[in-house]
Amino acid sequence: MVVAAIFVLVYAACLTLSTSVRLHTWDVSYRWMHWIGVAVWALGFLFVQRQLARYLPEHDPYLLPVCALLTGWGLLTIWRLDEMFGIRQTIWLGLGLGLAGYLLRFSSLIVFLRRYKYLWLVSGLTLTVLTFFFGTYPGGVGPKEWLGCCGVYIQPSEPLKLLLIVYLAAYLADRLPLNFSLIGLLAPTLVLTGAALAILVAQHDLGTAILFIGLYAIIIYIASGKLRLLYISFGIILAAVFVGYRLFDVIKLRVDAWINPWIDATGRAYQIVQSLISVATGSLFGSGIGLGSPGIVPVAHSDFIFSAITEETGLIGAFGIILLMAFITCRGLIIAIRARNHYQRYLASGLTVYLVSQSILIIAGNLRLLPLTGVTLPFVSYGGSSLMTSLMAWLLLLIISNRSEEEIMFYKIARPVIVVGGLLLAGLAAIAAAAGFWGFIESGNLTSRNDNPRWAIEQRYVTRGRILDQNNQPIAVTTGQPGAYTRTVLDPSLSPVIGYTHPLYGQAGLEAAFDPYLRGEQGYPASTIFLANLLYAQNPPGLDLRLSLDLALQQKIDRLFEGHTGAAVLLNAQSGEILAMASYPNFDPNQLDANWNQWVKDSRALFLNRATQGQYPVGSALAPFLLALNLNQGPLTPQPINSAVTYESKSWGCSLLTPSQPDWAIAIQNGCPGAAFEMGQRLNPDKVFQLYGTLGFTSEPQIPLPVAPVVNQKLTDSIQAALGQTGITVSPLQMALAAAMLSTGGNRPSPRIATAVLSPQQGWIILPYSSPSTSILSQGEMAAAFLQSTQIPAWFTTASALTAKSRITWYLSGTIPSWKGAPLALALVLEEDDPVLAQNMGNTIMRDVLEH
Repeated sequence: MVVAAIFVLVYAACLTLSTSVRLHTWDVSYRWMHWIGVAVWALGFLFVQRQLARYLPEHDPYLLPVCALLTGWGLLTIWRLDEMFGIRQTIWLGLGLGLAGYLLRFSSLIVFLRRYKYLWLVSGLTLTVLTFFFGTYPGGVGPKEWLGCCGVYIQPSEPLKLLLIVYLAAYLADRLPLNFSLIGLLAPTLVLTGAALAILVAQHDLGTAILFIGLYAIIIYIASGKLRLLYISFGIILAAVFVGYRLFDVIKLRVDAWINPWIDATGRAYQIVQSLISVATGSLFGSGIGLGSPGIVPVAHSDFIFSAITEETGLIGAFGIILLMAFITCRGLIIAIRARNHYQRYLASGLTVYLVSQSILIIAGNLRLLPLTGVTLPFVSYGGSSLMTSLMAWLLLLIISNRSEEEIMFYKIARPVIVVGGLLLAGLAAIAAAAGFWGFIESGNLTSRNDNPRWAIEQRYVTRGRILDQNNQPIAVTTGQPGAYTRTVLDPSLSPVIGYTHPLYGQAGLEAAFDPYLRGEQGYPASTIFLANLLYAQNPPGLDLRLSLDLALQQKIDRLFEGHTGAAVLLNAQSGEILAMASYPNFDPNQLDANWNQWVKDSRALFLNRATQGQYPVGSALAPFLLALNLNQGPLTPQPINSAVTYESKSWGCSLLTPSQPDWAIAIQNGCPGAAFEMGQRLNPDKVFQLYGTLGFTSEPQIPLPVAPVVNQKLTDSIQAALGQTGITVSPLQMALAAAMLSTGGNRPSPRIATAVLSPQQGWIILPYSSPSTSILSQGEMAAAFLQSTQIPAWFTTASALTAKSRITWYLSGTIPSWKGAPLALALVLEEDDPVLAQNMGNTIMRDVLEH
């Protein structure tokens, strides 16, 4: 009892301090209401202990502390989950302990129960039948299995279990072992037990019905020693489940959710999936008392209280509950073996089986070892009827255990009790193994699921790292106070790149890609993360993330795109660092709650990052790269160039107004498909085909953002390939990386957007990145010089491509070889046929960059 008292007091103290621990400050509103429950618990068990010492001095010394520990643990867990339920459970506990202490005066109680066995069972059946006419559900909508008035409810099926055990023990004790006939013995019991089962089936209470069948079979087996009764009862249970599966939707739902909960994890199987995630979250040591989020699991205070306890106390707590149930198994069956007579033996055995088998059923349901049954965890779960029934069963065991001298029965008589004990302990071992599987082996897989909302809850208490540009200007920050932190994106136009992190809609963009760093799960020493989780059930504060983006430059580009649809990527052609990435139209991550349903239905695809996920034909924008291949074969000879070509029965002309006989440079700069056609004719077809791979058009860019899938198809028409009108499509990012090859002498860099994280111990830590590609485009710099603009030190081309419905416009540009600064490359696309606008936008961007 001292151990139980210390446990409850420490648990209650931890619950009081949990808010302070979670918010990392002493200036909080502390939880104290649960101390009312602790006081009632302490006074109640002190009263019972004194009554036991007075009236049952030779009682089993372990049942009282085990019961006290379980009820205290359950009571505080209920208080932690819902104070209103905690108040009600406290009242029921006070009444139950008061009644138990009073009834200890009457050692003849079990004789009184035996004498009026029929009356008790019929009374229980009558109360259960009344639920068909006056039944209600305390929660409002649900199975009407309760009787109640004025806020007080009882569930008749709970005491009915106890009354059935009393009836069977008394009936069998009166008829065994004399004149034993199995059929004659079972006939009367089957009538009453069958009536109880019929009522429960009509109520769709399959869990209690299964428990009744098991109790009936085990008590009959203990009395008769006929092992085949257990086999028969197991078959009946399977048959009952099969019939119930066919007839009742609620049973079908539970069985389907048990067989494969993952296919509907957010719907019908939500409870069981969240229960498993709760167990996995607890892992070995738990998230801490009052520091987890067990309330995410529906009905956590009742059906799923084992999951709630496991989440906050870990597998240590789970195994503790299971060991206490194993202790009840051993002590209860020892009491049965040492009982004075058959009646007490059958009664003690039945009471033990009831308490332990019901525990196995509900815990196994929490762990997906069995389908959910809807029964409660004795002593622990919320429910006045359940608690009172458990306490009365415990009281009867205490009375039976009161022996001045132990009389061990012969092995022949004790053997069925030992077999039943072995089965119960095997069941407890199975649920312990299941708890270890979900809480340790599968812990990582379950806690990392997208439908685990605990990461979002944690973000309300732990600051998420900032996202900064290359000059340490903030782009996304955490605002608010501990317990109410929110994520704010300071430049919403960057939403396709930065993405979002939201408790309901999940994560996207860089927020998702670098979530481990931003939430403090990575970047710290393992010991720091472990200690923070052990003490606070939280990660350390998230690390700041520095990007290669230049916020000032980004904002200038964004202003150019307002009112248009398209994308642009500007990057350092040597290092691959992305200086700006624009995609329009887009969304405001700060307004997801108000506009999500509208935005996801918007035909403009606001959540699509067109810079990395857009899929566009290359069109005449391939011409600068064809030029580099041609220059590798020697200088281009002056010749008349046809500005237009006929493609798919359509006349396809230059993108910009062009003289009738342009030279090569003007034709390529103005996006004349005729130039691409002529250069394609001069090249070996295989070289044209290989160019797509050299430029990176047949492979996905390695960047921590969603990218468009590549279209790998065999090219057979070199003219079609030269015109950029194959089935292969590219994103602006791919085009920018290709453009970089003209500004660097042929090297295609690997893209890079996140450059470093800020570690409290080591400062800025450079993130690893891929080395530049070995692909070489000979004469790339010569092609760049060939296409140099007369206005700025850069090469460019404005080109078009044909789509199924219209034309799109490309603008590619980059620095020339004589540029003294960092080499740059730009790819811009407009989903409209407006080459003049595209050229003006592109020239403005390049001019601003080169001038500053």
